[in-house]
Amino acid sequence: MNLIIVKIGGNAISKLNSDFFEQLRQWRQAGKKVLLIHGGGPQISKLSAKLNIPTVKKNGIRVTDEETLSLTKMVLLGNTQPALLMRLAHEGLAAIGLNASDQQLLTGTYVDQAKYGAVGSITGVNELALSKILSGQIGVLAPLALTRDGEWLNVNADTAAADVARVLKASQLYLLTDVPGVLKNGKVISAMIPQDLPQLIEDKVITDGMQPKLSAAVEAVHAGVHAVCITDQLTHPGTTLKMEVTD
Repeated sequence: MNLIIVKIGGNAISKLNSDFFEQLRQWRQAGKKVLLIHGGGPQISKLSAKLNIPTVKKNGIRVTDEETLSLTKMVLLGNTQPALLMRLAHEGLAAIGLNASDQQLLTGTYVDQAKYGAVGSITGVNELALSKILSGQIGVLAPLALTRDGEWLNVNADTAAADVARVLKASQLYLLTDVPGVLKNGKVISAMIPQDLPQLIEDKVITDGMQPKLSAAVEAVHAGVHAVCITDQLTHPGTTLKMEVTD
């Protein structure tokens, strides 16, 4: 599929600038399909605190009990997704909000139900339905999946974006974050290959916050995604991860 996937964190939605929307416009004009996968972690934590629902994380993963799952769906589908759709509409970009219940777009399985609750990973994508939807508009997809039994799963947005990119063999995957890329001594590492990661982790160049993004990126390029870019702006390449770095 001639597809570009962009993962946007919950905090980033309100900070998207005109360059971001212009890049989406150019991709669409060039005939590329565009899928935005949005997070909502900060908003989920904020609402949890207001409702006195404890936030528990293990290994950086939000433990998702029944109450937290309901709240997560509420935030993603009732807050962050509509906010992003409104921004796209304001910019004159045709877009549609999507979730796992739309034609079983995303199916998944539990990561470790006993340890994390309803946290999942994506095992299947309804490629035919998604391709048809993305032919005429930008898709805005929540990182939620459904099991074969119809149970909802909370999926980390970076992981969801990489999983979907892997299954659909996307040409490019952008992971938008709040830093311009992977930083070493204050400077962005412009290009990386998967083999670089162990040493960078050992040297503490890549710390806990960036490790999940890079783990997801590595899985994506191993599965055939041409390039994964970690950046704070679509118009700046940031750190590009490929199987091989060429001069």
